[in-house]
Amino acid sequence: MRLGAQLAARGGLGEDLLPRRRKARAMLALLALCSPAPLPRDRLCALLWSRRPEAQARASLRQSLHELNAALGPAVPLLVAQREQIALRGAGLEVMLEPVEGTAQLLEELDGIDPALDRFLDERRTQYRQAALARVEAVLAGRQVPQERLEAAEAVLALEPGHEIAWRAAIMARAEMGARAEALATYDRCVATLAGRFGAAPSIETQALAAALRRGACAASGPVAATRAATRAATQAATRAGVRVGVAPLRAVAGGARLSGLSLGLAEEITTALARFRWLFLIATPSMAAVARGAGAAAWRDLALDFLLDGTLQQSGTRIRVSLRLLDMRAEAERGALGEGGQPAGEVVWSARYERDAEDLLTLQDEIAAEAVAQIDPQLIQHESRRAGQRSRAGGTNPTAYDLMLRAIPALYQLEEQAFLAAGHGLERAVALDPGSAAAHAWLAYWHIFLVGQGWNAAAEPPLARDAAMARAGTLAERAVRLDPADARALTIAGHVRAFLHRDVHGAMELHDRALGLNPNLPLAWAFSGLAESYRGRHEEAIRRIAQARRLSPFDPNAFFYDTALMVPHLMLRRFGPVVEMGRRAVALNPTLSSTYKLLLSALGHLGEAAEAASVRERLYRLEPGYSLTQAAARSTFQRREDDGIFLEGLRLAGLPT
Repeated sequence: MRLGAQLAARGGLGEDLLPRRRKARAMLALLALCSPAPLPRDRLCALLWSRRPEAQARASLRQSLHELNAALGPAVPLLVAQREQIALRGAGLEVMLEPVEGTAQLLEELDGIDPALDRFLDERRTQYRQAALARVEAVLAGRQVPQERLEAAEAVLALEPGHEIAWRAAIMARAEMGARAEALATYDRCVATLAGRFGAAPSIETQALAAALRRGACAASGPVAATRAATRAATQAATRAGVRVGVAPLRAVAGGARLSGLSLGLAEEITTALARFRWLFLIATPSMAAVARGAGAAAWRDLALDFLLDGTLQQSGTRIRVSLRLLDMRAEAERGALGEGGQPAGEVVWSARYERDAEDLLTLQDEIAAEAVAQIDPQLIQHESRRAGQRSRAGGTNPTAYDLMLRAIPALYQLEEQAFLAAGHGLERAVALDPGSAAAHAWLAYWHIFLVGQGWNAAAEPPLARDAAMARAGTLAERAVRLDPADARALTIAGHVRAFLHRDVHGAMELHDRALGLNPNLPLAWAFSGLAESYRGRHEEAIRRIAQARRLSPFDPNAFFYDTALMVPHLMLRRFGPVVEMGRRAVALNPTLSSTYKLLLSALGHLGEAAEAASVRERLYRLEPGYSLTQAAARSTFQRREDDGIFLEGLRLAGLPT
């Protein structure tokens, strides 16, 4: 049996064993994907007959099982059907997952059978694609011969056409082979691919590399020289609407030769994951590896890094420890001093340590890279926001749109009314200064979400009616998406505007899913998509998604928001005790988010905790004077009447007036 773009099942003589009906074929594919483990009958019913009553689904399952048995034949019994579960296994069974070529999808012929099966297949396709991509990216990181690097880069691009690191590797490989015209043609292909598929332009570094090629600056003189020339061009052309980050291969301090491949592989995986954050400009791993091997202070200065991520690897028995630190290189770069290992010294702005089992190195790379980049992004935003604030207090040059945006972001986390309202003016100025900035539009849309959610729209200058603020948020969010359709943060903020302010949950989920496809390591997208799932009544799925946001970045500046988001599905599932615990924790982290008090108040009402409810009600009134049941009902985002009823009844029991 082969699983690929198409499902195939052959007998010992090559005869076709596929059943005629699509549901029976889908059952065979699901059993093969899970083989030799069994699948519960309930799970098969939920995936193939999700819109039918249980009794009908069970009857349909038995019918498809009978058809599948008949198709496979009695010679070699492959189906093991028990009362509660079914398995596909036996001496005559071989399951093979073939690579999917071109634009074909895994088991594409099964699309449209059932919405639940569509979601399941989408998840599996993502898993297989990411695993395949990780394998070829690891090959790319280890190839120093230009021809081999070119082949590896093309393999990466076949799986992920928007992979700019692979595009740059292909361009530079051809340049180093003396094929300058072919290198420029590869850049043209990169431009066309990014524009056609994603509506985006290449990053500054990729554009600078092409400019250096046109001037003849990238001769066939090796990767380091070519990278220096391209980086100098990038530095001159940079708009500074972001930061330049390099990820150095990790140093193995204990554990032997096995860690050398993991060192490059993990650096490449983190580089690829960070490159999904559109405000970060990443240096390709082979270039970082070449410079890190001891090129000296001049080479480090040529890279013009704002931040360097480095770290160490240690192995003891079956465990591997990965220690990472993020260094701000700008102050030390001016002095040109080198620290330990010949690398520039820098200010440590973040550090973390991870321990994993050493058996599955690809899984280790995936998990550590996902958690690290999810934590690095908010730390970088906070750090850059502080620097922008310091520049503002020092005076001097007029602030750029990027500076104004950075200065405003902390107020969106702190939610102190006056600072928050002032941040809105800063974001408006940023949008006016740079009308083409997707990030500035997205953050201003995000600001409007809190403006409405906190009930501060009347206090804005000029005052805004709630409907006007909602309309403005929608306009800004949609503009951000049009400006950069590949910006996952802009997409998920636009999705939250649709769900929270405009109650378009279906449209919101389309944007959230696009955001997660572009950047599966963005905690905000997991949290916002979880809220949208809860708004439409899928509370268990909401919990899974919001928990993923917390797992990826447990110390995120938005941690209070993730706790509040998690309160929503738990409240709808009548888990009032956990809602109270989460509410108390969220209030301790940030006592100014009014949504936390509303959810906490509802849970306390259901529990009959009158004394604590009175205290919470008083604190809510300080943030939103006059908040009432009428307002709560008018602003409710829940699509199911029973969910609305749980929330509003709790508020009534807690003493909220009509």
